[in-house]
Amino acid sequence: MQQGIGKPSVYHAVVVIFLEFFAWGLLTTPMLTVLHETFPQHTFLMNGLIQGVKGLLSFMSAPLIGALSDVWGRRSFLLVTVFFTCAPIPLMRLSPWWYFAMISVSGAFSVTFSVIFAYVADVTEERERSTAYGLVSATFAASLVTSPAIGAYLSTNYGDNLVVLVATLIALADICFILLAVPESLPEKMRLNTWGAPISWEQADPFASLRRVGKDTTVLLICITVFLSYLPEAGQYSSFFLYLRQVINFSPTTIAVFIGVVGILSILAQTLFLTLLMRTIGNKNTVLLGLGFQILQLAWYGLGSEPWMMWAAGAVAAMSSITFPAVSALVSRSADPDQQGLVQGMITGIRGLCNGLGPALYGFIFFLFNVELSGITSNEVSHLIVPGPPFLLGACAVLVAFLVALFIPEHQPASASAFQERKGSGSLAGAHVNTPLPGSDEDFEPLLEDSTV
Repeated sequence: MQQGIGKPSVYHAVVVIFLEFFAWGLLTTPMLTVLHETFPQHTFLMNGLIQGVKGLLSFMSAPLIGALSDVWGRRSFLLVTVFFTCAPIPLMRLSPWWYFAMISVSGAFSVTFSVIFAYVADVTEERERSTAYGLVSATFAASLVTSPAIGAYLSTNYGDNLVVLVATLIALADICFILLAVPESLPEKMRLNTWGAPISWEQADPFASLRRVGKDTTVLLICITVFLSYLPEAGQYSSFFLYLRQVINFSPTTIAVFIGVVGILSILAQTLFLTLLMRTIGNKNTVLLGLGFQILQLAWYGLGSEPWMMWAAGAVAAMSSITFPAVSALVSRSADPDQQGLVQGMITGIRGLCNGLGPALYGFIFFLFNVELSGITSNEVSHLIVPGPPFLLGACAVLVAFLVALFIPEHQPASASAFQERKGSGSLAGAHVNTPLPGSDEDFEPLLEDSTV
């Protein structure tokens, strides 16, 4: 029986992503309040610990969930990942301790992007894929353009309980949308007809999957690039708005406007500019350009001490947002259709690991350079040679990522060399006829050009 509404499309994926992250965006202000109230003495330490555990669990589980979606289909795992990712939301006001515990544990399922990108790969042709992934990434940015400001407004005027209620209802709407409207994207002939297939430890071991990635030079270079570029980005997300508030002295209203402006510019960058760049300068050069923008952005954040510098760097940061969808396009060229979820799971797992390491790394560097995130006056900032040391060191990491990306080949035909040996090995992916390299997000195999296969 046909499930969902209509044929599977990119728009189904876009709605799922928008609702999930809009719900969490509403909780930006209440979460900071609850975090400080629950851990008044060690707020940043506990925040780093919670995010670290969540990131580690995401890293451990992402390859398995991605591989299982290659076998059993995307729809079921979309439902599982969204449900468990949003499960902590209603606990925020009911029991803060259980809320933060659930956030940590939910990291095992916080890999929605892994399944979403595989879903998009199933329903798009190679020439459309960069645009489709840009649309998904832009939707993520769009969900965060207004939701923090809306959440802050509701919290100020009506209290945090209403914000949590609205976020819970939106999360439930997302789950209902997947149940009722999202059709399966993976063709029936490419997945098993039973849920009784054995699961090997090799399939569940994230380090084994990373070792398999190492057998293909192209995917290895891409994974290193993702790690070095996303590690400072993850650390930046954890502390940047607090940095603007306490060190650069932005007001809460200014920060909300900053988020909105950078979000809108990111949407334009990931739709119009990304499509134009992919067609004119190619996939690899688009990745290099995005990394170049990221280096400039982080260096400006690290050395800047005036508000106008932060606004200028924010505009550059919006342009750097083209990097991930462009990398996703590049990595999927090294994958076969039945392996999209597996490598997408690897890439998401690496990002999950960065989400755990990045916040701790940034906090440690702030501590190492004696830059406290509270109590700094504008006069003191002007006397600091490097107001934001973590951002400057992050720029150095992205520079290394840029150098690594230079060695990524522009065109890599999908090859079974790295994963062919898995056929007949008893692993889940070995159940397929073709078992080449898993890919992440965008342009890849001719087989995918025919969505009916």
